[in-house]
Amino acid sequence: MKLFYLSLCFYCFGLLSWAQDTTYPQFDSCKDSVSKEEQKTCFETSFFKEVKRLLEEHPQYAELESTSISLIFDVDKEGRFNLIFIDTEDQLVKDIIRSIFGQLPDLEPAKAYGNATFMQFNLNFKLPIVIATETESEIQNVQSIPNAENSLLKVKEEIDSINRQTKKYDGELYDSYAFIPLSHEIYNRFDREINLIGTNAHTAQKPFTYKDVKKYYDFKTENRKLSFEKKSWFGRKFFDEHFATVKSDNYWLAFDIGVDLQVGRDTGNDLNTYNNTRVGLVQGGIGKKLTFYGAIFESQGRFADYFNRLGRSRAPADGYPAVVPSRGVAKEFGDNGFDYPVTVGYINYRVNENFNLQIGNDKNFIGDGYRSLFLSDNASPIPFVKADFKFWKMKYTNIWMQARNTNILTEGGSYQTKFIAMHHLSYNVNKRLNIGFFEAALWDNEPERGFDISYLNPFLFYQMVEFSTGTEGGKVMVGLNYKYKWTDRFHSYGQLLIDELSLDDVFGGDKSYKNKFGVQLGVKYFDAFNVKDLDLQLEYNQVRPFTYSHFRISTNYTHSGQSLAHLWGASFRELIGIARYRKDRWIGHAKFIYGLRGFEPEEDLDPYYGADLFGTERNIFNETGVEIGQGNKANSFYAEVEAGYLVNPATNFKLYLSLIARDFSADIQNARTFDNNTVWINFGLRTDLFNWYFDY
Repeated sequence: MKLFYLSLCFYCFGLLSWAQDTTYPQFDSCKDSVSKEEQKTCFETSFFKEVKRLLEEHPQYAELESTSISLIFDVDKEGRFNLIFIDTEDQLVKDIIRSIFGQLPDLEPAKAYGNATFMQFNLNFKLPIVIATETESEIQNVQSIPNAENSLLKVKEEIDSINRQTKKYDGELYDSYAFIPLSHEIYNRFDREINLIGTNAHTAQKPFTYKDVKKYYDFKTENRKLSFEKKSWFGRKFFDEHFATVKSDNYWLAFDIGVDLQVGRDTGNDLNTYNNTRVGLVQGGIGKKLTFYGAIFESQGRFADYFNRLGRSRAPADGYPAVVPSRGVAKEFGDNGFDYPVTVGYINYRVNENFNLQIGNDKNFIGDGYRSLFLSDNASPIPFVKADFKFWKMKYTNIWMQARNTNILTEGGSYQTKFIAMHHLSYNVNKRLNIGFFEAALWDNEPERGFDISYLNPFLFYQMVEFSTGTEGGKVMVGLNYKYKWTDRFHSYGQLLIDELSLDDVFGGDKSYKNKFGVQLGVKYFDAFNVKDLDLQLEYNQVRPFTYSHFRISTNYTHSGQSLAHLWGASFRELIGIARYRKDRWIGHAKFIYGLRGFEPEEDLDPYYGADLFGTERNIFNETGVEIGQGNKANSFYAEVEAGYLVNPATNFKLYLSLIARDFSADIQNARTFDNNTVWINFGLRTDLFNWYFDY
C-alpha cells in the first residue's frame, strides 16, 4: 500500500512538472513572459495582431463582411504555423485566411521538458478583429491540446462541418445526367421541342438525361410554373417537392416514396380489379459526372381477365403461376391475384461531353414510335451495360444485356440466361433527316462459352462475329430507321427490321419462312389544328411470322417470357391512333388500336406457325407459303381513354381515371387464345416511373 501511495505522489509530481515545464510558442514580444498564463495571453494577443495586420494589408480586405471563423492550426517544432482546418460561410474569407497563414512569422516553438514540441490550437473568433481589452471576448475558445489528442480534435468537428456545408436543394436533378423515366406522358412534354428542325438531338435512343434535354425543355422552370407555393411542410411535399433532399457543393440526393394504387372493374367479365404498389426510390449525384438511381416496387394486384390470363400463360418453369407483363415473375396472392416485387436501378458516369457509361437493371428503348421493332420497354427490367458515344452529328449506342428464359431451368433450378449485344448508330444527315442503323446478336450462356467477349468490340458487324464463333451458336438481326421533319410540327418516322437476313429467300417469291422482317411507319403532328399541346400520332406496324424466333428455343428475342421488341410478338398487322393533350397540370390521352393477328392453333406449338416467340423452327408447319395471320387468325380492337391530374410534378405523381374497351375474337379457342370482350374502368393514384402496357 505504501508503494501505491508513493507511486501516486510521483505521478502527481510528474503532472505538475509537465505543467510547469511546458511553454507556449513565443513571439519576439513575448519572451519576457514568465508564467504560463502570461505566455498564453501574450501569444493570443500577438497572434491576432499579426492576423489583423495581414488582413488589412490584403487587397481584398475592403470586400470582407462581418462573419464568424473557426480555426484549427498548430505551431510545429520549427516554430512554423500550419493551418489544419478553417470553417466559415464566406468563401473569400477562407481564401484570404489560407493565404496569410503562410506569411505569419516563425516563432520560438513550444517546449516540453526543455525540448521543442508542437502545440495545436482551436480558435473561434469574429471579423473584424478587435485587439486590446476586448481580445478576451473576441476569442471564444482557445485550446492548446496535448499531443495524444491532436488527431481527435478535427474529427470532433465533423458533424458540425457537415451541417454547415449542407445547403438547400434547388432542383439539381434537372441539371444532372440522371435519366428521365420512360413514361409516354413525361416524354410528350418536350417531344415537339426536341424535334424542331435543325436540332442535333438523337431521339431514337431512349431514355434521355435531364441535362441533355434541358436546352429543349427545362423541367425546373416548367415545374416552378406549376407550383402551388404551399407554405406547410405537407403541402409542399405533396404538391411540389421531393419527400426528402440533401445537397452540398459535391453531391445531391433526392428520396421519394410513391404508390401505384388502382381500383377498377372488368365489367365484361364481372371481375373487380386492383393494384397496390408501394415505391421507395432514391436518385442522386456525386460531383458533376456520377449519377445513380434505385427503386423498389412491392406490389400485389389483380387485373382484367384477359391480362390475368396472359400473365398465367407465360408462367415460368419453376412453378410460379405467372409473369405480370412489363413487371416480372409473380406468385399467388389472395383470390386470383399476383404478388410481384420489382427492383430497378443504375449507376451512370458521364466521362465527358462525348462519352457516357451506364450499368443497371432497367429498361431501354430504340425508336421514335409508340412501338419499337428493335428494343422496347414492354418487357421486365433487364440487367445491362450501356456505352454512348456522341460526336459531330452522330450518336453511337452499345448495349450488352443478360436476359432470362423463365421457361427453361438450369440443373441448379435457376432460370436459364442468354446474352444480347446490340448497337445503334444515329446520324443527323441534315436539319430535317435522321437515319439509323441497328444490329443485335443473341447467344446462349452455354458451357465453355458464357459471355463471349468477341461481342465487346463495338465496331464489328455481328454477322461476322457469329460466323467466326459458330453459326449455330446464336442469331443476328439488323435494322434501319429514319425520321424526317417536314415542318416544326409534323414529322414522319419508320423502322425496318430484318431477322437473319437470307437474300435468296427474301426475293425468292415463295413466301419462305426465312423471309423474316418487320416494318413500322408513323407520323406525328404537334399542336394539331393550332391547338397548343394537342399532339396526334398515327402508326402502322407489321411483323412476319417466325421473326424474333429461332431454331433454338433458348435464343429467341425475349426476356422473362416477354418480347423485347413489339409486345405482340410476330405474325400481325397493326394500326395505332393516339391523341395526347395537356393543360397546366391536366393531362389526357386517347388511344385506338386495330390489329390482324396470328396465333398458334395448338398449345404445345406443334406444328409451329411462327406467331409465338417460344416455338422452335425445327417443327414449322411449312417452309413456304408463310403469311401474316396464319394458323389461328384473330381480330383485335383496343381503345383506351384516360384523363388525369399531375398532383406533384417533382415526383410525377398523378391522379387518373381510365376506360379500356377491348374486343378480341379468334378462329380457334384454347387456353391461350380465346374470344374476350372487355370493358375495364380503372381509377388510380400513381407515381409515374414506367409505362404500363395493357394493349395486348
